[in-house]
Parts: sequence; C-alpha cells; structure tokens
Amino acid sequence: MKFTGAICIAFVLIFVSSLARTNAVVEEGTNGVCVPGELKPCIPAVQTGSKPTTECCGVLKKQQSCLCGYIKDPRFGQYVKSKYAHMVLSTCGVPYPKC
Repeated sequence: MKFTGAICIAFVLIFVSSLARTNAVVEEGTNGVCVPGELKPCIPAVQTGSKPTTECCGVLKKQQSCLCGYIKDPRFGQYVKSKYAHMVLSTCGVPYPKC
C-alpha cells in the first residue's frame, strides 16, 4: 500500500515538473487559449483531496471550457479524471465536463 502511495507521489511530482518546464497551450476554450500550468494552485487539492483554494477555484472557472481538452491529452487526462479532481470541481461549483 505504501509503495502505491510512493508511485502516486512520483507521478504528481513528474506532472508538476512538466508544468513548470512547459508553456503548453491548447487552442480551445472561450478565451482561445488554455494554459495547463495555470492549474498549479489545484495540485494539492487534486493530490490529497483537501479543500481547494479560492485561487484554484478561480482558475478552474476560468478554464472550465478547457477541461475536455485536458482530459483528452495523455499528459493531463489522468489528473482531471481522478476521484479527487471530481471532488475539487464539485467544491468549486464547476460541473464535470461531458466530452
């Protein structure tokens, strides 16, 4: 069980590192640009299931139309599909996308 937790933490660290190194832009959304790196404030809540910050909720609302693109992207899909991501979206009042 502890080994699985270590693997999960390793994946999260790799994900955070990849966001820090990239300015990945997905052409979608209402503003025309989706920037996954802007979701960094949500990582603790998605990782642990803790209450999302106001900043996290603000970013999720701003990028709500980007979520389907993130789900379809192999680099980000597993995080948006996680059980904690569902809880974070719900807490922030952002409906889970129907893609």
